[in-house]
Amino acid sequence: MALGGGHGLAASLQSLRHLTEEITAIVTVADDGGSSGRLRHEFGILPPGDLRMALAALCEDTAWGHQWSAVLQHRLGGDGELAGHALGNLLIMGLWELLDSPVKGLDLVGRLLNTRGRVLPMCDVPLDIEATVLGADPAAPEEMTVVKGQSRVAATPGRVMSVRIVPDEPPASTQALEAIKLADYVILGPGSWFTSVMPHLLVPELQDALVHTPARRILTLNVGLDDDETQGFTPAEHVEVLSAHAPDLTVDFVIADPAVVRNDEHALREVAAGIGAELVVTPVRKMRRPREHDTLRLAAAYRDVILGG
Repeated sequence: MALGGGHGLAASLQSLRHLTEEITAIVTVADDGGSSGRLRHEFGILPPGDLRMALAALCEDTAWGHQWSAVLQHRLGGDGELAGHALGNLLIMGLWELLDSPVKGLDLVGRLLNTRGRVLPMCDVPLDIEATVLGADPAAPEEMTVVKGQSRVAATPGRVMSVRIVPDEPPASTQALEAIKLADYVILGPGSWFTSVMPHLLVPELQDALVHTPARRILTLNVGLDDDETQGFTPAEHVEVLSAHAPDLTVDFVIADPAVVRNDEHALREVAAGIGAELVVTPVRKMRRPREHDTLRLAAAYRDVILGG
């Protein structure tokens, strides 16, 4: 099982496909930008974009699967009202209206793509992200500001000090809770730390399920640590802020690329040990695009941890 959203979740799902076909993706539902944001605000639906990307990542490795994956990811051109919408977002929204069930709609898209696994929303209602940010206004670098909205938090120039979701106790997906309970391994990360990785820990029912699941837990650190929302954070600080928001959560393994931890390995190892985790330092990034995970390298890291654990 993998939790997250966007490109980070897609990376872990594509890697896990090399190891098993019994994959469940539990996806954040706080996106408020782009095509997803437009559909969410106009129709009051869950933002479909991250769910769409997870489905595309799990498509079967055949001409049929790749063709339908391309259909889902295709964005409409032109200058009209539909310009910029991902075709898959419209398909998912239409199925939700026909079936009156987000999970049934996603399962039907999964059947169309012959996905190697299942995609579930983490909550039954769309969420909003709010962050307390130090120096969000460059003119007031010592001032704390509340930044509202996933897209704004992701692009904030300040230092995120804490993050929360609105509503603060949303109903978690029943299917997601059951999947966590039955999982053998739960993988959190990589991805945008405050807006894709941590939202699952901010839903009380999901956090409780992750704390008490008998599954072993793997935290995958990013290979690029210079995105806007965690600008200046060390690898150890990534783990510390996660633990601060979910103090009862323990982790079995933390996976990190050597280039990321080169100047911080000792501190990261100590912080990982503090949440019960063994630090696994192994190459997982692409050679030519070092800010992205390499699918086969990450798959090998998951394989080694699972077989060795």
